[in-house]
Amino acid sequence: MKRKRIGLLAVYLVLGVQLLASGQATLHQQEVEPAFQDALDLFYKDQFAASREAFEQLRLHELSREKSIEVHYYQGLSSLRGDFPEGTSSLEAFVLDYPEEPLAHEAAWVLGNHYFTGRNYREAIENFGRLRGIPLSQERHPELLFKTGYSFFQLKNYSQAQNYFERAKRYKSPFLASAYYYAGFSAFQQKDFETAVTNFKEAEKSREFSLKVPYMLTALYYQQGDLPQVIAYAAPIIDKAGLEKREQVHLLLAEAYYADNAYEQAAYHYQSFVSAKKGALSRDQQYKAGVAHYEISQFQIASNFFKEVALLSDALGQVSSYFLGHAYIQLENLPFAANSFSAAYKMAFNPEIKEEALFNYAKVNLEMGKFQEAVTALDQYLNDYPRGTRFAQAEDLLSDALINTNNYLRAIQHMERMQQPSARIREAYQKVTFYQAMAYFRDNNPSGTLQLLDKSLRYPEDKSLQVLAQFWKGEANAVANKPEAAIQAYERVLAMNPPSSDPALIKTHYGLGYAYFNQGNYDKAERQFKAYTDKLRNNREREKEQYHDALLRLGDVYYIQKKFDAAATTFQRAIKESSPYSDYAYFRGGVVANFQNRNLEAIRLLDQVANRFPNSLYLEDALFQKAQIHMEDLNYRQGREVFSTLIAQKPNSPFIPFALEGRAVANYSLKEYDQAIADYKKILDDYPNASNGETALVGLQESLSLQGRPEEFSTYLSEYRKSNPSSSNLENVEFEAAKSLVFNQSYEQAIRSLESFLRNYPNSSQVPEASYYLADAHYRQGSTDKALERYYQLENTSDINLKTRVFQKIAIIEFERENYAKAIPYFEFTAENARSVAEEYDAYSGLMTATFEIGNFPEAVSWADKIVALGNITVDAVPRALLIKGKSLESNGNPTEAAAAYRQLVENYTSEQGAEALYRLAWIRNQAGEHEASNELIFSYSQPFASYERWYGMQFVLLAKNYIAMDETFQAKATLESIVENSSVPEVVNEAEELLQTINTTTE
Repeated sequence: MKRKRIGLLAVYLVLGVQLLASGQATLHQQEVEPAFQDALDLFYKDQFAASREAFEQLRLHELSREKSIEVHYYQGLSSLRGDFPEGTSSLEAFVLDYPEEPLAHEAAWVLGNHYFTGRNYREAIENFGRLRGIPLSQERHPELLFKTGYSFFQLKNYSQAQNYFERAKRYKSPFLASAYYYAGFSAFQQKDFETAVTNFKEAEKSREFSLKVPYMLTALYYQQGDLPQVIAYAAPIIDKAGLEKREQVHLLLAEAYYADNAYEQAAYHYQSFVSAKKGALSRDQQYKAGVAHYEISQFQIASNFFKEVALLSDALGQVSSYFLGHAYIQLENLPFAANSFSAAYKMAFNPEIKEEALFNYAKVNLEMGKFQEAVTALDQYLNDYPRGTRFAQAEDLLSDALINTNNYLRAIQHMERMQQPSARIREAYQKVTFYQAMAYFRDNNPSGTLQLLDKSLRYPEDKSLQVLAQFWKGEANAVANKPEAAIQAYERVLAMNPPSSDPALIKTHYGLGYAYFNQGNYDKAERQFKAYTDKLRNNREREKEQYHDALLRLGDVYYIQKKFDAAATTFQRAIKESSPYSDYAYFRGGVVANFQNRNLEAIRLLDQVANRFPNSLYLEDALFQKAQIHMEDLNYRQGREVFSTLIAQKPNSPFIPFALEGRAVANYSLKEYDQAIADYKKILDDYPNASNGETALVGLQESLSLQGRPEEFSTYLSEYRKSNPSSSNLENVEFEAAKSLVFNQSYEQAIRSLESFLRNYPNSSQVPEASYYLADAHYRQGSTDKALERYYQLENTSDINLKTRVFQKIAIIEFERENYAKAIPYFEFTAENARSVAEEYDAYSGLMTATFEIGNFPEAVSWADKIVALGNITVDAVPRALLIKGKSLESNGNPTEAAAAYRQLVENYTSEQGAEALYRLAWIRNQAGEHEASNELIFSYSQPFASYERWYGMQFVLLAKNYIAMDETFQAKATLESIVENSSVPEVVNEAEELLQTINTTTE
């Protein structure tokens, strides 16, 4: 580097000294040559910037014509080699200025190669053309011919290209093999196949093209229709190492073998082409590949090909759909088979296929148990093809379908008209009546359920179904609040003596256990819960939520019966089995240990609730119980501390009046009377209607007396009397009567009665409750303004249970009015003070939706996660939560995380939320430019959501948009036309029509 710098400096010094001579216009000849040589040295050392500058300085002076030409040439060449902007223009100017000079020919050669290397083939041709007629060296002449030909080739001027390649072939040069190859290629493009074959065979002899030519020759033989020659030539060389475009040779072989009905070889080569992942089969080729694999019983691979071809409604799509249906039958994938036959019979290109597809569609649906679809299809077949080849079979199948249709009421009526039903009909009647009973049960129609279950039990052909029907009689009676009838039905299941592992029997233990439990028959409840949990303990397929619930109820019945050892063991078992209700198990375990006089163990277990489950519903219970144990052990300071923790952490807990009482007792026992007085006063001031108010009054009197302040007591006594006047039977009767009108949905009468009660008993302790029920009656009658006004009047009530209910109502009404920001704090309060999982879910659900609606997406995600953690509290709880989570993440700019939520929903829930999630998931791929991936999602997952017509239609509108983005205009148009024809959703149809109009306008 240092030597280069010294050399460059020397050049500049020389030039500088020369220029300093005042008035000197020319250089002495003896000085020019050294400067020229120095500049040339810089050029040959690849110091193009310096050489360009040096030659440029030389051009400022008068030079001889010969030297001026040289300087001009090298200045332009330096600019070109140094990638200066003027490089090409400088040399081109030189060529134009000195067209006859040898250096101009050299410049044209340099420029031609420069443009050739840069793929500027038009300029390359122009500059190479300047050398036409100019004598060139033996090496350059074939190179010039080849490069000129190749430039024409790249510009798709195959005639001119071949002319130059043919001339280049006359020379034995490094370009000879290439000339043969591209001459063959040019002839091929001009459909001069014989010339192409001749040239390619010559090119194949060279090492350079021996692996390139086989594809071209195979393609030529195929173009000539010489399929035997395709096989004869390509089959022996297909596995040749390094063979170029091997996948295309596989494809041509596949086509040749298919034409020869050699399906095994055709299938192999089609699959080899696909496996290479270097191209896509045409629809016709996909169909052939499907047929080839079908013929050799490779049905899964065949279906993969057929389902792609079947996407379009044309003759090929129809026959592909038909074959696809049969392939899916062989794969025992009957739902997909039904869809395929359905697509085939809806097209009329081939009448024979249409008829066969319709019959097979009905038959497959019958095999799947989709009897209504089978009935509809068989009806259509019998109407459309009265002389059809399958007419007699269709009549027989229709009889079976009617027996098994999911139009159960129609089938029941049909069978009940039969005078002497066969054993087969009796068995079908037993099933259909049971299925209809289950439909009634899902619709919350217990009386209809019981009626149909009795009909099912009329024909006990299937013993396992008989047991199941009897079990559901128990469930239906339990739902109808008929405990005695439920117990009777459950006990009849036991009397049937089914196998001990019978699922209905196991569920009966659970249902019967609860029925006994709710009646207080704990001994019998114990036996049922124990049987249930013992049978499912090691069963991996057990219904986990019910199992863990039953295990805790077993612990409860042991506890209630004072079987403390068994209770303790059971709660420990729940903990060891990682029950989702472990917080309850720790709490109850602590209570049991307390009864066993193992108070240290009790406190340890209760501490687990606070330490491991800070948000547990049983935290307040655990803290209160722990404080009580300290009080029992006369550990007043510890007891007071725990009571204080409860009061501080859960200020809205219903335990607060009692925690204050407990802390007052602790303070009293510690002779801290002022603090005791403060706690008793707080009970009377803040919770005047609390059930321990009288106890607080007595404690206050004693504490004030000990402090010598008895005169203060009279004020509290007076206030207590006002808040708790002596109750009368008439007051209670009036209140209960008014309340019952609300429960009986007689809201007009309820409003009048409650308003009368409030007027007659303005000082009653039941005024807040009466106001609540009055507001509730207004709400249920639709007078939300009046209801909301009442609820707001009650929001500061000291009764925490009432306050929670009031806040729930305010939250719901404000939410329904879309006042989401107003609803949120009330939902938050109810969530914080929920006493059951159901209450938690209601609050979380409101918070999730409200925060989403106001655009607080991180909070919406947080609440959605909490709902998912609760599980399936309702049928749509988790799907709704996952959908809002996904939409929140998407709105917040996190499409990857949103896609994960949507995918979880799509793969696990075939609900309306799942349908929308699939659309959103495909939309995310669309927005990322991943149009094929977006379509694949729709094809793979859309079928189960077909009943949700809006989202199903939107998915296929998106499919069409993806096709448009992929320049698949025909595919997009066919998809949109299908949507317009079949969708009944105006929104979907309108969007499809608008897109169709755009396509038609563009293609006109």
